[in-house]
Amino acid sequence: MKLNELRDNAGATRSKKRIGRGPGSGKGKMGGRGIKGQKSRSGVAINGYEGGQMPLYQRLPKRGFTKPNRKSYAVVNLGLIQKFVDAGKLDAGSITEETLISSGLVRRKLDGIRVLAKGEVTSALTIETTGASKSAVEAVEKAGGALKVTAAAAAE
Repeated sequence: MKLNELRDNAGATRSKKRIGRGPGSGKGKMGGRGIKGQKSRSGVAINGYEGGQMPLYQRLPKRGFTKPNRKSYAVVNLGLIQKFVDAGKLDAGSITEETLISSGLVRRKLDGIRVLAKGEVTSALTIETTGASKSAVEAVEKAGGALKVTAAAAAE
């Protein structure tokens, strides 16, 4: 085999269909688009249109409601907080939302930070956040710490 003998398999490539190149080509004048109408124009994509049939998005039932002013919290697990304390990235005595962000444990605050109870807590942590699950509060208090939920969350 030589470099000049390399070829694609037969039928692997097709030549481009040249549209609008005269009547002899079979795709001249209107280029296979018919006469007038929306589809004959350039730059038209009719997404979701099913030719007079009821479109799928209208046939399917609509259910539920999305609350427009819903709060979304950044979530952090107790196990991760403990891991950061052990690594020396967080001070167990005073953990606030600002310290969680500055340590890199939480990327952004959103509407607040909520603590969940996944993972083990071994040291006495003092945490102050916007929200916490009941089991997270129990786990921190069981380890000899305190988890305070700020009043800002209750007021909103």
